[in-house]
Amino acid sequence: MDTVMTESEKQQIQREEEIYQISTLVAGNFRLQEVLDRLAEAAVRVTNTTACSIRLLDEETGDLRMRSTYGLSEAYRNKGPVTKDDPVVKEAFEGKAVVLDDMRVDSRVQYREATIREGLISQLTVAMIFRDKPLGVLRLYSPEPNRFDENAIRLARLVATQCAVAITNARLYAEALEGARMAEQMRLAAVIQRRMIPEKAPCMKGLDIQARYQPCYEIGGDLYDFLQLDNHTLIVGIADVIGKGVPAAIMMSMFRGTLRAYADGGYGRHSMQEVIARLNRVACRECRDGEFITLFMARIDTKENTLTYCNCGHEPGLLRRGKELIELEQGGLVLGVWPDAEYSIQTIPLRQNDLLVLYTDGLIDAMNFEGESWGKERFFEAIGKTCTHSSEAFIRSLLTLRRRFVGLASQTDDTSIVVIRRDDKYVPTPSDCDCPKGAE
Repeated sequence: MDTVMTESEKQQIQREEEIYQISTLVAGNFRLQEVLDRLAEAAVRVTNTTACSIRLLDEETGDLRMRSTYGLSEAYRNKGPVTKDDPVVKEAFEGKAVVLDDMRVDSRVQYREATIREGLISQLTVAMIFRDKPLGVLRLYSPEPNRFDENAIRLARLVATQCAVAITNARLYAEALEGARMAEQMRLAAVIQRRMIPEKAPCMKGLDIQARYQPCYEIGGDLYDFLQLDNHTLIVGIADVIGKGVPAAIMMSMFRGTLRAYADGGYGRHSMQEVIARLNRVACRECRDGEFITLFMARIDTKENTLTYCNCGHEPGLLRRGKELIELEQGGLVLGVWPDAEYSIQTIPLRQNDLLVLYTDGLIDAMNFEGESWGKERFFEAIGKTCTHSSEAFIRSLLTLRRRFVGLASQTDDTSIVVIRRDDKYVPTPSDCDCPKGAE
């Protein structure tokens, strides 16, 4: 014999189905606004009321911002701010279910006239709390006085608990999406940057050229480049772009292109001082607040045996001449700060067996497990101990000494180093011109 369900039983089954639908929001991967909108509608249906609002707490300002409503007019949604100091909200955050039987006469109602215009009379407020942390409040409204009894409160608490979990899950999902987006951004930035690092150094008679680039993370700000103007003239630049992610990588790409354009087309028509001034003006136009570029730029002429350089706020280049170590500091400010900055240029002799060492600060800032950096003093000592019969051997020995100091401690900055040895008898082979980017 079939059993006929009563209307009350049907409503109970429907209510349980609505509660189940809310629980699916907890487990699902939904965006936060979608979750809130669906929860507001479900809360009305489960409690069989007229309207619902969900306000989330802004911890910085203390405001409870209206994030979703169901059954309320736009005018009521925008009636004014509510803060955590509101007497009803304070009681709710203390764990109470706050019932206002008649908002038309209750002194705790902040926007009484708006409530009357909306046709609302009774209100139930419960807090959405996750792990003892208040996230906001869920409010139910009815045009009837004394609408919310113990059963309504029980259902409202149940819905609010599910809301808190669902909201937390939605926020974590949003963070995961943001993390994935940032990871993809970093991957693309790394691709851009690695394409800018030369695969090989120029092969020039009389110059033994080698370089290393060791990224700390997927993307950094280091950049070095070579530009051979003719059989006896080489332009070399090493830079550090202060910035992060794709914007920094794009800035590096733009700067590298500008550097090549001005250096290639500029010499013969413009001095290095004019080229640097132009690079600085470009950097000032393109750099945003907190962004700038350090640069060490040098021009080597093996016919005249000269080294012409400018140091724009970068780590000074080093010239090892026998047992002497000369710091090349002449120059000026970092690029991208002041468009009218002036830069001084210095030309010095480049002699047989002179060794030019250019590097970024990641080389000397590397730390061991005790938090002690390798530093310039140890770096200079290492240069004095390192053989100079080839640039490749010099870099390998230098980085080995640094590795002995830092061990396996993780680093926070990229390492770039360029070494150029002057040797009149040096005739490069293709294998001599490789610029490995990998491990030490």
